[in-house]
Amino acid sequence: MSPRRSRPRPEPTGHPATPAAHAAIELRGVRRSYGRGAEAVHALRGIDLALGRGTFTAVMGPSGSGKSTFLQCAAGLDRPTAGEVHLGGEEITRLSEDRLTKLRRGRIGFVFQSFNLLPSLTVLQNVLLPLRLAGERQDRSRARELLARVGLGEHAGRRPGQLSGGQQQRVAIARALITDPDVLFADEPTGALDTRTAHEVLGLLRDAVDTMGATVVMVTHDPVAASFADRVVFLADGVLADELYRPDPKTVADRMVSLTARPLEAAA
Repeated sequence: MSPRRSRPRPEPTGHPATPAAHAAIELRGVRRSYGRGAEAVHALRGIDLALGRGTFTAVMGPSGSGKSTFLQCAAGLDRPTAGEVHLGGEEITRLSEDRLTKLRRGRIGFVFQSFNLLPSLTVLQNVLLPLRLAGERQDRSRARELLARVGLGEHAGRRPGQLSGGQQQRVAIARALITDPDVLFADEPTGALDTRTAHEVLGLLRDAVDTMGATVVMVTHDPVAASFADRVVFLADGVLADELYRPDPKTVADRMVSLTARPLEAAA
């Protein structure tokens, strides 16, 4: 199955720079603080990052590093205190709430740890839901193709409660891809799955990048999950602390140990 929009496949990533013109999403000086004065919490302290089209990026970091805030700001779910977020070359941080909602419905896909499927809808209806919310034509043919792609072609008429956790996450991936989004954000997508099922789900995300030209940004704490990505960016104390290309689980785990140990070394 070919994607609805043609996207150029990127060259293998072996260098850190992604030109802004080729970025699916770009953060420029993004800061996010909560509260004021001495009580303020600085979740992001100036993030500059461009993620290329048709790439798979994992975002990692210790607890409290800013991973969730990063995802929320990048996906237009939260507004930065300062800085800009550009989606497909369009600056989105100053859009009205109405325009931002429409943009999220049509140009951003989401996959969450808890699946977030509507139990009263069939599998097919769940996949079609983003098109319905965006006011677009209900492309049942494409929805069935995506379900077949994730191995659920025979389950279109079932309800989410009749599926296993892994099958529900496959539905969520198909749903996230139905609008052919600029970026698919995955927040701990394998956190509720066993090891074998997690590998299958990660393989589907990898396949969406390799064969459909999708752009995936995944927040995860799992070095094995991160090894499916082209690039891993590490956050610590709200800043970009490190990055790794063509990752393997051991190297990712070692980097995480190093980042986690830094505050202890500083305290000592």
